[in-house]
Amino acid sequence: MSTDSAGTSVSTGPAASAGPGAGTGPVRARPSLASRIAARTGGGVLRVALVLVGLLWLLPTVGLLFSSLRSPADISASGWWEVFTAPAQLTTENYARLLQNETITDSLLSTITITVPATVLVVVIGSLAGYAFAWMDFPGRDWWFLAVVGLLVVPVQVALVPVSKLFGTIGIFETTTGVVLFHVAFGLPFAIFLLRNFFAEIPRELLEAARLDGAGEIRLFTRVVLPLGGPAIASLGIFQFLWVWNDMLVALIFADSESPPITVALQQQVRQFGNNIDVLAPGAFVSMLIPLAVFFAFQRQFVSGVMAGAVK
Repeated sequence: MSTDSAGTSVSTGPAASAGPGAGTGPVRARPSLASRIAARTGGGVLRVALVLVGLLWLLPTVGLLFSSLRSPADISASGWWEVFTAPAQLTTENYARLLQNETITDSLLSTITITVPATVLVVVIGSLAGYAFAWMDFPGRDWWFLAVVGLLVVPVQVALVPVSKLFGTIGIFETTTGVVLFHVAFGLPFAIFLLRNFFAEIPRELLEAARLDGAGEIRLFTRVVLPLGGPAIASLGIFQFLWVWNDMLVALIFADSESPPITVALQQQVRQFGNNIDVLAPGAFVSMLIPLAVFFAFQRQFVSGVMAGAVK
């Protein structure tokens, strides 16, 4: 505190020099109603809701499993939920008869011989083409990539008749080779589009450093790009495997009628024997086991690929 020439007291302390509003913290805006609702529902309420949605989504699968473990008489008499009050109804006789059904067992083998090559070819060719579109210069690269993107919107139904005539002319109609080629042709546009966008996010400095060390394109692709693109490639493989395994339209038209895939074989069981749920239920559940096993085997890579794509 000091006095000026007029006798007026003037404060020279820190409170006076700080100015108006000094000593108060930053003013925070009150959160909006939407943000408060989101914060409150982001905890237990949202988790409970997600669990309920998950249980409802799994309900048909659980019903299919219990139906496959009941006798035909029990299936006709009551619903599958009766197993909770009468667990003695559960039996494995349906699966024993299913494994003795040569039509179903042969169809599972046919499905594997179609799905595995179609998945491997799409992953290999899509990886090579995705790398070429991302990091190699060649005439018309951008126009070719636009053509690939344009093929994404072509529906499968448009190509059924012309491709059937083409396969009949060259002698691969109703063969495993024809089904595999059809799935590869329609799986490649999405594969190239997905992997090209993922490979393009790899830092250029990393590739240039490998080139300075003397790495060629093949070595660069196998030693640098493939390890970094593993999550995206695993995601593509899972998608392609599920699409081909669960396909019925293409298999119904192009597959050999003597050894159809599992989806067509189950459809033929309905047509021949009517509502034989004791065959359809275990057959449908067995056809689900292999895709589920593949998904859980590559679950870590699949989640990594999805998260990497979201971040990029």
